[in-house]
Amino acid sequence: MTTLVVHPADRPLRGSAPVPRDDRLGLGAVLLAALAEGESRIVAAARAPDTAAAMAAARALGASVEIDAEGAVVVRGTGLHGLRAPERVVDCAGGHAARRCLCGLLAGQPFRTELAAEPDDARTAAILQALRARGAAATPAPGGFAVGPLPDGRRLGAIEVDSQAGDPDLKDAVLLSGLFASSVTRYREPAVSRDHLERALDARGVPIRTVGPVIELDPRRWDGKLPALEVHVPGDLAAAAALVAAAQVVPGSRVDARDVGVNRTRAGFLEIARDMGAGLDVEAHGERHGEPVATVHAWFAPLRAVQAGGEMVARATCDVPLVCALASRAAGTTRVRDAGAGAPWAPPAGAAGDGPSLGDIAALLAAFGVSCSSFAGGIDVTGRDGPLAAAEVDARGDAALAMTATILALGAGGPSAPSRVHRAEAIAVRYPKFVATLRALGARIDVES
Repeated sequence: MTTLVVHPADRPLRGSAPVPRDDRLGLGAVLLAALAEGESRIVAAARAPDTAAAMAAARALGASVEIDAEGAVVVRGTGLHGLRAPERVVDCAGGHAARRCLCGLLAGQPFRTELAAEPDDARTAAILQALRARGAAATPAPGGFAVGPLPDGRRLGAIEVDSQAGDPDLKDAVLLSGLFASSVTRYREPAVSRDHLERALDARGVPIRTVGPVIELDPRRWDGKLPALEVHVPGDLAAAAALVAAAQVVPGSRVDARDVGVNRTRAGFLEIARDMGAGLDVEAHGERHGEPVATVHAWFAPLRAVQAGGEMVARATCDVPLVCALASRAAGTTRVRDAGAGAPWAPPAGAAGDGPSLGDIAALLAAFGVSCSSFAGGIDVTGRDGPLAAAEVDARGDAALAMTATILALGAGGPSAPSRVHRAEAIAVRYPKFVATLRALGARIDVES
């Protein structure tokens, strides 16, 4: 068990830092490279759960995956129809998004693949149901489930999915299956969720069209070939959001996060922070394969309470704990709606790998002396003047809770009253150099094992 001992900040946080690579973008780059014709090179891919799971699955399915002398991931693809049956069960371990995306990729294969899964994984069950509706075979298997095979000469059929939940993992799985279909894939969601896969497919010449929350992929207008590319994976916006939040908690701070992916469908946190009056500027550096990249400049500024909900919160779902950290320092009561298990695009309560509940966030804030209340789909947070209360909290192995607690602790107590964040080891997976980065910026944090 890892415990972080976080001392109240006695000086501003100052400096510039890179952030870890976006795991979701690495996942997509590896899976598409496995289906490409030729050798793809993925630069700066994260060694995080979803990317690592995608690499292992690609190898198991017949693609060559190696790490070159510069640390880039080199994938020699099989072509769209060149994958082969794996010799054993594919276990994605902590790569929950990788497993769900693989369901779509495997749905159109002429062989059967078994995948390991957690019990009661409702999100994967919804994906399998959608894939069965277009003709895929998806059945229970010991310790998980099996996808495939399609009979010889048969292809997946057309499908139109009207998603009330708006789950981006469901969207990605359905679109990936559309690469192997005989006709149109059409997907509608209640609000535009992260669109990394749509951008990646478009950059590779796949005939995909988006009109607001409606996406259409028509393989009949495509030659079925994915080109091999060199892809540079940008930094994770969620990690940059943590540095932005830290700069707002510690007076006088100025922090820059470099080489960050700032895709608008993921940038809800930045929009909410701007509305709250945060010191914030996004310096654009163009696009890489459809993904906008920037340096994010953040500096301390007085914050004001806001009301946030709807599509803006949908674009900030994984950053809601950090929104609440900002709210703890804002004048007035911030009301966040359409978040958590009550939201139309949120995962079911307790879904594996999908972050803390609003109740968990409220309990964390209360431990630091912040007045707040949570309910189905929302949370109210009343900002507090002066230092927060020093606290001893249990992050329960959740990276988002541990990082948020660390940031709150920087603005808590006096010089002799550090806070302790127990079971914080998950940070090492989500943001491996989080503690080292905060130390380099001027924070005092000790690590106890």
